[in-house]
Amino acid sequence: MYNDSLKKQLRRKLRKEMPKGEQILWQKLRRKQLGYKFWRQYGVGEYIIDFYCPQLRLAVEVDGITHEDPQNISKDKERALFLHQKGIVVIRFNSKEIFKGIEGVCEKIYFECKKRNENISP
Repeated sequence: MYNDSLKKQLRRKLRKEMPKGEQILWQKLRRKQLGYKFWRQYGVGEYIIDFYCPQLRLAVEVDGITHEDPQNISKDKERALFLHQKGIVVIRFNSKEIFKGIEGVCEKIYFECKKRNENISP
């Protein structure tokens, strides 16, 4: 279910060829800079999530230009539904948002983390 070994090579390839928006965001998410451990290119079922925090069951997706295609929008909805059924919350950002204001994006992720942590903690 998680990080299927059959997709290990694909996840590795995606990490090596991350788009610029993902690279910028990763520099802010790595090493628990927001207080929580995030993994990049994390597999859940047949899907690979850009960034995932298992502790909070929070997925962060970065949408580039390919996500504007109507066919990809439909696939994104299917993925979000699947992840929702697994108890994973997905938040999405457009690459342009990251380029224009990475600090604002990080702030939104941080507050979502805090909200999820309050909902998960006893």
